[in-house]
Amino acid sequence: MYNRTVARLTYRGLLGRRRAFILFALPALLLVISVVIRVLTGADDDTAANVLGGFALATMVPLIGVVAGTGAIGPEIDDGSVVYLLSKPVKRPTIIFTKLVVAVGVTAAFSAVPTLIAGFILNGNSQQIAVAYAVAAAVASVAYSAIFLLLGTVTRHAVVAGLVYALVWETLFGSLISGARTLSVQQWSLALAQKIGAEGAITSDVGLPLALVLLIGVTTLATWYAGQKLRTLTLAGEE
Repeated sequence: MYNRTVARLTYRGLLGRRRAFILFALPALLLVISVVIRVLTGADDDTAANVLGGFALATMVPLIGVVAGTGAIGPEIDDGSVVYLLSKPVKRPTIIFTKLVVAVGVTAAFSAVPTLIAGFILNGNSQQIAVAYAVAAAVASVAYSAIFLLLGTVTRHAVVAGLVYALVWETLFGSLISGARTLSVQQWSLALAQKIGAEGAITSDVGLPLALVLLIGVTTLATWYAGQKLRTLTLAGEE
């Protein structure tokens, strides 16, 4: 199910100059903010939770997911080079699965790791806040990568659609409107963070069992449907 050649080409495309700048800029900003806050206010659990929840998990992780998820396949479809990939003796599910693995790896590396470091800077992992949010970021990376990879296969405006989803639904509605939180990847991952962190340190509007079902369901469905769209694209190209 995993093809090294496809993975190598995908990594090369994702870590190109333009995308690499965005991938490095957001984690760097998080770390700078964390250092400044720690110097000015000292270690504080509430502040750490606000920074990691409000910026890292609610904003940085979905934006990096947009870059990695849509960038894993969208540009190849836009410039037509995907036809050469599809002409190789590689199964379509293998292509999608490989690109998903790459997108998840990139998203997690540029979001979960900086989140963990930022948490230690902010409060030294008091109440397990740093570890909890890092795990939440890693779990959210899987769902976001699948969602944005799917967008890359269904629309040529995947980046725009992804940004609207990330900034409007996840960051704005998912944080402020209670009814929308149940359908937010952010809240699903927070349910896991709540389980890891000390009691009362982190809260989620979604229970852990439901959150796990939704995370697994959305990731599986998005990956499957992306494979179906890629198969349709192949048929169109052959015609």
